Formats: sequence, C-alpha cells, structure tokens
Amino acid sequence: MTSTPTKPYSAGLFRQIAIAVVWVSAVSIIGQRLTDLGPWYQALRQPEWKPPDWAFGAIWTTVFALIVAAGVLAWRRANSEAQRRQILGLFAINSLLHMLWSGLFFTAKRPDWAMVELVFLWLSIAAIMALFWKISRPAFLLLLPYIGWVTIAGFLNYANVVLNGPFDGPTIAPTATEKSR
Repeated sequence: MTSTPTKPYSAGLFRQIAIAVVWVSAVSIIGQRLTDLGPWYQALRQPEWKPPDWAFGAIWTTVFALIVAAGVLAWRRANSEAQRRQILGLFAINSLLHMLWSGLFFTAKRPDWAMVELVFLWLSIAAIMALFWKISRPAFLLLLPYIGWVTIAGFLNYANVVLNGPFDGPTIAPTATEKSR
C-alpha cells in the first residue's frame, strides 16, 4: 500500500502566519503614515502620566505581534467557515477603526472626534475577544494587552481633549495663549 504525500501541517501554519503578518503590518504602516508627531502634536499639553513617545512604537509592535498570534490561533481552532468569516469580518472592522483613529487624532487634528471613534474601536476589540472566548481561550488571552493598551490610549485621548479642547476645526493647533493654560 502506498501513501499519498500530504502537505505538512506547518505549511498551512506558515501561510496563515504570513497572511496575518501582512495584514497587521499594512494596518500598522497606514496608521504610522497617518500619525504626525510634528508641531501640532508637540504643542499639545499632555498629562504627566503619558508614556514617552518612544514607548508607543515598542508597545504597538508587541500588541500587533500578539494580535497575529491570537488571530492565527483562533483561525486554526475555528470549527466552521462561518466562524472564520466572523474572524475576518471583525478584524476588517477593527483594522478600519484602528486606522481611522490615527487619521482623526493626528491627520484631522481632532482628538475630540478620535475620542468618540475610540469607543467603537474598543467595542470592536471586545467583539473579537467575545468570539475568541468561544473559539480559543488562549487566543482570547493574547488580546488582553490589546484592549488594555487601547483603554490606556482612551484615557490619554480623553486627557488630551480636556487639556487642549475645544477643537474648532480639522487643522486647528493650540495658540500661544492656549499652550500657556
């Protein structure tokens, strides 16, 4: 009896990881392109507890790596194509909301609008986590740093609105008088 060679299990795993890495990298790159730490951002008054700017890149890199791991793990543990479609749909919504937040806060210079949008971003993460709870508890756990970091970002976003608002237009920057408040 001869056996038909089959693809090794890891071949599918490599492809899934590669797709997840490309997806998350695209979201990260677009988010970075929408992030401008120029004069407008530098003029914003920040809360004393704000992490240093260099920490954001390190934290997001770690969070994105965990998102990849969680997504691949849940994908592999999904019981049906319907669950896989849910995973893709929720990640697509989450990705768009993630990029939109950067666009609103940094490009449009509207932390107030970004604060409202962040509620939807947070809810999209919670929806992914609720699905992952059913599919894979380890995948769910891998997303805890993501929702935790976005929660911290939400408090930071809120502090920016309180310390620097109101924001009258998409290109407004604090004046010298506002900076001295």
